[in-house]
Amino acid sequence: MAAGAITLSSGYKMPVIGLGVWRMEGQSIRNLLFSAIKIGYRQFDCAADYKNESEVGHALAEALQTGLVKREELFITTKLWNSDHGHVLEACKDSLKKLQLEYLDLYLVHFPVATRHTGVGTTGSALAEDGVLDIDTSISLETTWHGMEDLVSKGLVRSIGISNYDIFLTRDCLAYSKIKPAVNQIETHPYFQRDSLVKFCQKHGICVTAHTPLGGAAANTELFGSLSCLDDPIIQELAKKYNKTVAQFILRWGIQRNTVVIPKSSKLERLQENFQVFDFTISDEDMDKIKSIDRNYRTNQPAKFWGINLFA
Repeated sequence: MAAGAITLSSGYKMPVIGLGVWRMEGQSIRNLLFSAIKIGYRQFDCAADYKNESEVGHALAEALQTGLVKREELFITTKLWNSDHGHVLEACKDSLKKLQLEYLDLYLVHFPVATRHTGVGTTGSALAEDGVLDIDTSISLETTWHGMEDLVSKGLVRSIGISNYDIFLTRDCLAYSKIKPAVNQIETHPYFQRDSLVKFCQKHGICVTAHTPLGGAAANTELFGSLSCLDDPIIQELAKKYNKTVAQFILRWGIQRNTVVIPKSSKLERLQENFQVFDFTISDEDMDKIKSIDRNYRTNQPAKFWGINLFA
């Protein structure tokens, strides 16, 4: 079963479903990536801050060498960390080296904030003496973005984008960019629908990628103590109606909003389940029902580590 794709403003196609590799470690990454590729996944969402680019790189190299998949069939994303905003080129090259790739399909500014530089690729979140994230006020997001644009002209990156940007910052980026952001990767799910931001991005040719598309499930409950929309009775009832699991129904909802979804799972049966979302369509009426359960509820809360709520 082939996944659909969205054509980005850069002209490149991005699969509508991918696998996020956050909080995956060691040898399990290889087995997971191989299993995912065999199931049909072609998009893998990485980040310097996940501290596993080298492991992902080894797995990708093996998959390519053994002919399991061709490089041009893959769509690999990674992200610039906050501490490297003043070192965009070096950080990108560091990620490419770890991932053993000659180019990235997509490179994102992970968060719209520059923090104290801790050495290229070290992805530190240095705290100041007051225990609060040490934010660097000398580098503008515009400067960072022009560094991202240079990566495209150097042939290191095919598409560039932003992540965790609100409407104000996205609008600003559209104003100062020579190369428009192709993607804004944000947290969005039935409990955090963010319709205004999603529609604003789409209106201006920016594809929205939904990280945490299932509302974080067990991982975020464990990390941030958050609720999950997987337990919502309305969604459970609708999923039953379509003879699908709750996760499949939510991912399908995300795809029908014209967003790209990147669920993460380290379980083989979940990987398969999450990919089986192309054989049904949710009716307009049922899509509308989901609107009523929005709680404006963010599950991903880095303030826990940073001593400051950047989303307040």
